[in-house]
Amino acid sequence: MREAPDIKYHELSILIPTFNDECDQLVVDLCHQLQPYPITWEIIVADDASTNMKIRETNHYIQQYPHCQYIERTNNVGRAGIRNFLAHQAHYEWLLFIDSDMRIPTDYMVKYLTCEEADVVDGGIKIIPSCQKGNLRCLHELRTVKKHTLKYRLEHPYQDFHTANFLIRRQIMLTHPFDERFVKYGYEDVLFGKSLQDLHIPILHIDNPTFFEIFEDNASFVDKTEEGLRTLYQFREELKDYSHMIEKIDRLRNYVPLALIRLWHRLMGTWERQSLIRYPNLRIFDLYRLGYYLCLKDTIRE
Repeated sequence: MREAPDIKYHELSILIPTFNDECDQLVVDLCHQLQPYPITWEIIVADDASTNMKIRETNHYIQQYPHCQYIERTNNVGRAGIRNFLAHQAHYEWLLFIDSDMRIPTDYMVKYLTCEEADVVDGGIKIIPSCQKGNLRCLHELRTVKKHTLKYRLEHPYQDFHTANFLIRRQIMLTHPFDERFVKYGYEDVLFGKSLQDLHIPILHIDNPTFFEIFEDNASFVDKTEEGLRTLYQFREELKDYSHMIEKIDRLRNYVPLALIRLWHRLMGTWERQSLIRYPNLRIFDLYRLGYYLCLKDTIRE
């Protein structure tokens, strides 16, 4: 007879923020994995005013499953706000946040339920290279694989914190919520990791990744990248020690006049953008991001 696992977490709220993502199957998989264990649990999905009505209709089925709730918001509050909302909706001591575009392995829940108890547990993510040829997001994510390994996360416990897959004590989340000034895409998770470090709240990193294998088209990813860079510029002072872009610029200014990079972007930025959408190239992508960020001073009113 197989020995029963030593459960450490007996009350669990699984919280899934979503925006234009079908997550019905994710909820089904979670329910299936939770059923064998003698714990109290719930799954709450909060839709942050999705614009795709077909996806919203599909996600409606979630509320038919036991212990599951589907909440539709009428106003989009952003990635920080929707997570804070979910924390307030939760009933139990432990909160497990999962992004709606993730897939989970078959032993996902038991690894969390039996891991060492800690105020914050980060399971990590794993990039699945099954995307179509010529997808810019996939190419970009594949070169960051090292940063998702357990070894790297243990060496850099607070940098590159991701909200896609982490467990946290509810009281900590309510006391130290996500910064809701981050309404647009990007960096709310990075600042949250910085806040945990400032508060001396340790993060337990374990090897229990969710799978990231859904990649948007090139045009959408370039749009999202630009939005993230605008967010970074807006909060550059808070994020200066946690941003690879800002670190790169600080290094470059010792070797290259930044004015030349700005001039290049003004002359070639439109061509670079069109090229990235048609024929993705990571070197062009890096140059485009750098130029775009450096030119934001001219387009954003301080």
